[in-house]
Amino acid sequence: MKISKDQDALEVLRETSRTFYIPISQLPSGLKEAVTSAYLCMRAIDEIEDHPDLDNLTKAKLLRKISLVLQEAVEHSSFLNFSAKLGLSIHLPEVTKRVGEWAILASETIAPRIWDVTAAMADRMADWAENNWTIHTESDLDRYTFSVAGAVGLLLSDLWGWYDHTNTNRTEAIGFGRGLQAVNIIRNHTEDLARGVDFFPDGWTEKDMQAYAQRNLLLADSYTNSLPSGPARNFCQIPLTLAHATLDILSMGQEKLSRSEVMELISRCNNSA
Repeated sequence: MKISKDQDALEVLRETSRTFYIPISQLPSGLKEAVTSAYLCMRAIDEIEDHPDLDNLTKAKLLRKISLVLQEAVEHSSFLNFSAKLGLSIHLPEVTKRVGEWAILASETIAPRIWDVTAAMADRMADWAENNWTIHTESDLDRYTFSVAGAVGLLLSDLWGWYDHTNTNRTEAIGFGRGLQAVNIIRNHTEDLARGVDFFPDGWTEKDMQAYAQRNLLLADSYTNSLPSGPARNFCQIPLTLAHATLDILSMGQEKLSRSEVMELISRCNNSA
């Protein structure tokens, strides 16, 4: 049986994030392809930012190459031989090497918005890589969390609006992305320190970062609760619920949610949808 490009993309999505695979796979046709495209494009450049064997200048160069090709695109056919144009290393993950395929999953009526956000995010990531993700102040932290997550919240708002004309509070949309990212920063703090990166502002303790995450998760709660019943709200509820639960256990000194706890929370979200 021949596998469609959409089915193939969902399989790659399942391999890169079992958590996000579930809410994305439940979205209706059209919206599902758009969100899959956005997620995989963002994951593709994120894998470069986090790559353990690339130096920061190489990361910046690759990220800017991707940004430039995305900015040059005028239609789906612009992404033929995308990887060849970039000269992507064979040592990069599959999700990164196939970024050109992910860029054309969405309808041509919304795909350029995904290219725009991915290009801008790749440029910002390149700047942060060159700066070795140096964060001294809360303003620096705000800039970083917007660069890699707050802007994704805005893109999601655009996707909801494109699909069913849902209007959202864009400040709260930024808080949605920023809150999820802040929880990830806390969860990965020890690993980040081991690779020489500290996302905590100078003098901040874990409690300070937890308070920062909580402030933004409150915005995320307002954002999600303001969405009408339907696919957008169902999608947002799962990562938001997991973020709250993760922050709770981190504040109690535990490392992370178990796989069974994650699946139970997802099941609860699906049952309440």
